[in-house]
Amino acid sequence: MRVKSGVARRRSKNRLFKRAKGFRGGRGKLLRTVKETIIRAEAFATRDRRVRKRDFRKLWITRISAAVKMRDLRYSEFIHGLKLANVTLDRKSLSQMAIQDPAAFDAVCDLVKKALGK
Repeated sequence: MRVKSGVARRRSKNRLFKRAKGFRGGRGKLLRTVKETIIRAEAFATRDRRVRKRDFRKLWITRISAAVKMRDLRYSEFIHGLKLANVTLDRKSLSQMAIQDPAAFDAVCDLVKKALGK
């Protein structure tokens, strides 16, 4: 007697098709292309989780750089001054502060200038 794999095969196919939901054309309807597409999609998703972190850091640095320039400092000087002044704020919170609370950012810049001797 041979073993039939009908139910198990359908279940595994359905699992794949659910993950390919919303893909266009054969990428969401044909088993072989669905498998290929899912592998690629997962690879891109993994890669882009790291890229997102890079992009946000770039954005924060750009914002801080612009805010610091208005206060007669350069970004590199500012970061060096933060280290000298023992200020342990990260770039995310510094960029938020520069946008939402300019007075507090001014205070941080004054600390930095004092630490740099300006």
